[in-house]
Amino acid sequence: MTNAVSNMLKEIIISFQAFYSAHKFIVTHRLWKWIVLPGIVYCMLFVTGLYFFWTSCNDATEWIINNSFLLKWIRHLEENWFSLFFIIGQIILRLLLLIFYFSLVKFLFLIIGSPVFSYLSEKTNSLIEGKEMKFDASVFVNDILRSIFIAIKNLGWQSFFVLILLLISVVPFIGWISPIVLLVIDCYYLGFSMLDHSNERLNYTIAESQDLISHHRGLSLGNGVVFYAFHLVPIIGWIFAPSYALIAATISIHQAKKQEIIS
Repeated sequence: MTNAVSNMLKEIIISFQAFYSAHKFIVTHRLWKWIVLPGIVYCMLFVTGLYFFWTSCNDATEWIINNSFLLKWIRHLEENWFSLFFIIGQIILRLLLLIFYFSLVKFLFLIIGSPVFSYLSEKTNSLIEGKEMKFDASVFVNDILRSIFIAIKNLGWQSFFVLILLLISVVPFIGWISPIVLLVIDCYYLGFSMLDHSNERLNYTIAESQDLISHHRGLSLGNGVVFYAFHLVPIIGWIFAPSYALIAATISIHQAKKQEIIS
């Protein structure tokens, strides 16, 4: 157990450091067009997602409350303590919905941007290894289809967890940690999508890639956490977040292999 935690912390540190390395890598190789152009598309999707969240969140929350016996019952109690539980329950529901909306935007972008991301991952790997990038149309198309499949599959699993957490969220105390749990899940699946580009290039099947990442969760979690942190800086952070995360994921795989964390 101690070794597992220690290894995960090492992997998370590698993921964090990979973002700094990614910045130097981007500057050195002048990859800004591969950062800014996809980033603007992502930024537009992100703002659109926030708009739809803002306009529909109240209706969605009200529907959940009206269809939850526990919250509906608490709502009609007059005791102050129960009223506080109801207010906290509303906040928790809104946080869960906000994270879910964010997930939808993120996975939609991963699907739309799969051609750019497949190319950028391959280009990054070629530059790291000092090799000439060889373009193969059939391999490129296969990479795109695989990344789309991964994005849809991960979105499906995450939607399943959202439904479970929505049910748990109405329970006082226990349900209050559900946004944190969903945030961790979202970080993991985001990192998974980014890391799989490198695993595919190493000829891992989807099942093998999933097994590898599940045994090295720190790499995917760390990648997803920093991706989220980028969003704390409006506009600039939103633009930089996706491509930086992809390049950092590619670098982190190389670093993990170099340190023999991944065989």
